[in-house]
This record gives sequence, C-alpha cells and structure tokens, in this order.
Amino acid sequence: MQQVTQSVRRDPAPSRWGYRYQRLWLTPSFRRFVRVGLPICVVAAFAGLYFMDEGRRENVSLAIADVRSSIETRPEFMVKLMAIDGVSEVLNQDIRAAVPVDFPISSFDLDLEDMRQKVVALAAVKEANLRVRPGGVLQIEVTPRVPLVIWREHDGLRLLDETGAYVATLPTRAMRPDLPLIAGQGADEQIASANALIKAAAPIGDRLRGLVWIGERRWDLVLEGDTRVLLPTENPVAALERVIVLNQTQDMLARDVAVVDMRNMQRPTLRMNTQAVEELRTIKSIETEAGIQ
Repeated sequence: MQQVTQSVRRDPAPSRWGYRYQRLWLTPSFRRFVRVGLPICVVAAFAGLYFMDEGRRENVSLAIADVRSSIETRPEFMVKLMAIDGVSEVLNQDIRAAVPVDFPISSFDLDLEDMRQKVVALAAVKEANLRVRPGGVLQIEVTPRVPLVIWREHDGLRLLDETGAYVATLPTRAMRPDLPLIAGQGADEQIASANALIKAAAPIGDRLRGLVWIGERRWDLVLEGDTRVLLPTENPVAALERVIVLNQTQDMLARDVAVVDMRNMQRPTLRMNTQAVEELRTIKSIETEAGIQ
C-alpha cells in the first residue's frame, strides 16, 4: 500500500501579536519612541544607577570644576588692567572706586552689565560701555555729563547738565566763572528755557550774572549792578530780544536803570535805581528854587 504524503500549506496571515506589532510600528510616534526615546531612557537609567553613589557624584563634579577652572584661567582669558577714556582724573577715581576689581581676574568672573549699571549710577556719568579688549584690558568708555549751568539752592551750588540732571556739587562760584548761574525753586526743571535765554542774551553776555525762576512760572534776568529784566511768562525770548534792541539803539542798560519790566510787552516799564532817583529829585529841587528866585 502506497503511502501518500500530503504537504501542509502554511497560513500566510500573521499571528495576533505579530499583527498588533506591525500595526503599532506603522504609528510615527511609536517609531520615534523606539529610535529616540527608548535609547534615552536606557541611558538615563544607567546614568541614574551610576550617580546614585555620592562618591561618584563628587568625583564628576570635581572633574567638571577642574576642567572649567583650567579653561577660565588660561592666559588669553585673564584681565590684567582697567582703562577708562574720556573722563577727568576725579571721575576716573570715582569710577574705579565704584567698580573695584582685583587684577588679574578671569573675564568669566566679570559681570560687565552689573559693573556698567554701577558706573552709570554715578551722577557725572551719562552713558557707559564696558568690554574686554584683546590683551587683557577691561575698557570702560564713558560719556560724561557736561555741566551747562550752576543752580544755586538754599544748601549750596550744584552743577546741572542740559537735561537738568545733577552733575556735581560746586564749592564756590569762582571755580566755574564760565557757567551761567540760575536760582529759584524749580529752576532745575527749566534748563531748556534758561538755555534759550542765555543764548539770546549773548550780546549782553559780559554783563549777565544769572537767571532767577520766579514763582515757578517766569524768569528774571540779572545783570551787573543788580539790574533786573523782568520777563513775561509767554515768549520770554522775544521780550529779551526787544530789550537788547533797545539797549543797542539807546544804550538803555548803561543808564541808572534798576528794573526793566517786560511782563507787559505792550507797555515796557523802566525803574531807576535809588541813587538816580535821589539825584533826579535834587535836580528838580534846584530847578524849582532857581525858578522861584
């Protein structure tokens, strides 16, 4: 009897688990996890197991600190001196006192922004820029505040710049005879108008002693001999220019005038000083007596 062997055909369909795996592998997020996330998790697990030991953690920390220190203390990163340009000797010393640095020091240990803020905080400094130059030089470039006027307050003299910002205290007026003097409460907030009047008063600048802010609303111009020009609240420059024209044509300010009142532009008023008034009275009295005789 001949035995007939029949071949069993294999079912091509995947098993249930194989089917699920193939469907899962088609998911992009699963593929990213297997290719990226799973290796990261394995490495993190090994690192966590390794650093569970405190001695190992300390050794790694020390190694990192040594590497960092060896890099930061390399000669090319060391700062050896400080250079400050564009300032006076006094301001130079003030800046060095505000940002004391113990040289040599690594450039990595310098907080340039914090140092810049300390320099700008100085009253005489308008702007500042800090950088480390090649060769180990800490360069501080400063734009100082330029005094424009002297402000007389009840407690002394102060130098102010064009914005009215405080620059420095002035011990005596004689130390800065080149700067005009202003006075009065709130005068430091009127630097722009004061500067405009000072420029307009250039033709009589040799006689100008200063400006006084009156009632926090208008200026008085003070000239040599205590002559005052009372300026209006509105258009004070125009009023001052009119006074200058009158002086140029009639030599008005060379006379014994105590006050030139320009508060009413339509009716300027002159007030003579006491001595001139007394002399005028004397002249009139003599003329009267002569007429009677």
